[in-house]
Formats: sequence, structure tokens, C-alpha cells
Amino acid sequence: MDSAEYVPAMWSLVRGMVYYSGSLAFRQRDSGRFGESMQIQFTVSPDTGLIQPAEQCHSPNQDARPADACPGLVVIHGISLPPGRFGGPEIAALFTNTLDYDAHPYFGEIRGLEVSAHLLIHRNGTVTQFVPFSMRAWHAGESCFRGKDCCNDYSIGIELEGEDETAYDDRQYAALREVLRAIFHAYPTITAREVAGHCDIAPGRKTDPGPAFDWLRLYDGLGES
Repeated sequence: MDSAEYVPAMWSLVRGMVYYSGSLAFRQRDSGRFGESMQIQFTVSPDTGLIQPAEQCHSPNQDARPADACPGLVVIHGISLPPGRFGGPEIAALFTNTLDYDAHPYFGEIRGLEVSAHLLIHRNGTVTQFVPFSMRAWHAGESCFRGKDCCNDYSIGIELEGEDETAYDDRQYAALREVLRAIFHAYPTITAREVAGHCDIAPGRKTDPGPAFDWLRLYDGLGES
């Protein structure tokens, strides 16, 4: 991609240092964690559907949106592979159809599954893009939002590395907030009112991002300048 298409990323820290090269890496001198002092400015190119700064990892599990469809909804998911384990390469392997299904008993249950999301926000707040926003990712399944079915057609899927009952990391909230702001700017029809959980668009079938996800914290953050 041509980095000249994007406004450079802007970073603000109360203390500590940030490094960015290819994929994102974060470090704070004293604790190794970021709190709400971190501000990241992401940018989205509506032409390419790519977000910066983010690691790009192509997923084959995508196709074209219907001709009359454009992004109008953001769906928040939670995922961990194996369940409850964080930090490994398994999510990316699942989204790129390279998962070793014999490496863990649980993987046998999802053998042959072809899924993806547009973005994955890791526990440390780094962002990986698997599918451009201009394309349809395979994340929602059978779903409905405000009476409109087939949410994959018109939604952006964001996976948070986590599980329903485990608190999400501060750095994930900070990254998600800024990712959403960039999406809102690129696609003005999407506002905070068009952000839903997988549990909301597929009730009874899906529960993520689960009760551990603090929606009020997200919405309060989006209301801040």
C-alpha cells in the first residue's frame, strides 16, 4: 500500500514510549501496560478500505459485498483460540485457513471452518487487518440488525482477543475507541448507534463479546474529544 495515501499516525502518552514498525508494538517503561493516557489516531482510506497503522494479513475468507451494499454497521466480537488462551498465532491461522486442527482437541470441533473478520485487536492493543472494509468478511453468520438480515453484507467485523467472562484489556478499549472514530470519519452513516455486539445481531446463537465487555466505557470514551 502507498503510505502517502494516509495521514501519519499520531501518538500521545503521558509517560513511556511507543514504537511502530510494520506491526505495532507497545511499551511503557514502568508497568508494560497502557491506560487511558494512550491516544492513537487511525486513518481509513474509503477507496482501499485499509486502516493505518495496522498489520496487514490477507484472509482468503472474503468476497465482494453486494453491489448496493456499503458499510453501515460495526459488529464487535470476542475470540480466543484455544478458548481462554491469549497471545498465540491461532486466530490468525484460523482466519487464513492454516490452523493445525490436530494441535488442540478443541480445534477438531471447528475443522474446516472458513471465517474471518476485518480487524483483530490483540490484548496489547495492536491491530491486524485481515479483510479490507470494502470487502465482505465472513464473521456474522445468520444475523439481523434492525430488521435487516445478512449483516455480513453491510457490516465491519472487529474481533477483540478475549472471552465472555474475562475482562478486556485497557489497551483494547483505547485502540477500539480510536479505530471506531476512524471508521465513523470514513463512513459517515456509521455512528455509535450502529455499533453492536455479535450477541445483539445473533441473539440466542452468539454471546460475544460477553458480559465482560464494558459497553458504557466504550460509549463514554467515544463521547470524549
